[in-house]
Amino acid sequence: MNFADHVLAVNNDLPIRTDKPVHSGKVRSVYWLTEADSRRLIQEKNYPVRPDAPLAIMVISDRISAFDCIWHGEGGMQGVPGKGAALNAISNHWFDLFRQNGLADSHILDIPHPLVWVVQQAKPIKIEAICRQYITGSMWRAYANGERDFCGITLPEGLHKDQRLPELLMTPSTKGILQGIPGVPEQDDANITRDDLVANFASFNFRSLADIDLYEKLLKQGFAVITEALAQIDQIFVDTKFEFGYVANAEGEEKLIYMDEVGTPDSSRIWDGPSYRSGKIVEQSKEAFRQLLLSYFPDPDILLNKNRMPERAALARDNALPRDILMEVSRTYLEIAEKNHRSENRNLRQSQGGDL
Repeated sequence: MNFADHVLAVNNDLPIRTDKPVHSGKVRSVYWLTEADSRRLIQEKNYPVRPDAPLAIMVISDRISAFDCIWHGEGGMQGVPGKGAALNAISNHWFDLFRQNGLADSHILDIPHPLVWVVQQAKPIKIEAICRQYITGSMWRAYANGERDFCGITLPEGLHKDQRLPELLMTPSTKGILQGIPGVPEQDDANITRDDLVANFASFNFRSLADIDLYEKLLKQGFAVITEALAQIDQIFVDTKFEFGYVANAEGEEKLIYMDEVGTPDSSRIWDGPSYRSGKIVEQSKEAFRQLLLSYFPDPDILLNKNRMPERAALARDNALPRDILMEVSRTYLEIAEKNHRSENRNLRQSQGGDL
């Protein structure tokens, strides 16, 4: 089997009618529909938005990014088979569970295909809303180097790598390069504090100071819902990144919503519960791929040091990874999607009065 034929690598040249440039991110491409097509869809589908709300088609790909680079495999594999559909399915599962639990809505209006979302335009909050329940990753690296202040939070002494933290921590970072904000570095993914948000809430696109409290509430609630659901299949929700934005309902009233994706292996760390209790970390997320890259290349500092970005870009461009590596990533994503599906079906049977 030629696995290269089972990968959607290019998703910005599809025959979708638009009169604006296609925005192609690391994984998703966004096609803004014409005003006429947006109005027609809203009327035909009775979407709960203003009649003139701009709509877009978001198409996910099977590309895989890590350390701000897109990676490819031998034999012409420009991505990971099944990854895109798995990511969408996982996000859809959590968005549905959020709604069932009375949390905020998302930007998704329709899911006409496993790789496609119809979304309404949102005004994004310009932060990566990061929540951490365990000390690992960049937080552990900073802590191991002696840092105790992280996003304005003072960490206690004596913590160990991969230890559960005494409390859930919210450690936001910038989304995009923000200019002219006192004390905030003009770079993407720069750690910021809650005081930064309060002092400059409008610069981060918050509508009001009160919405900082609301975003924190939604972040904690979303984290709790996913944590509880994953615990039922003995998986540990370690940390995650949410994104938020504003949309208007059919009456034109603005509301804060979840956007982008939630609880996926791309945006979260998930650990296998039994392995963790036995003292071993088994990653059930893209973190496993990151760790593999760090061990695969002889100079991992290229991947960790932002001052070496040209070398990093060349590394990703010039090295086709072994097919087995990408297929292992594929298995991880598909297994998580399947576990969520089985859990959803089990909960449905229980709500209907037991196994059928």
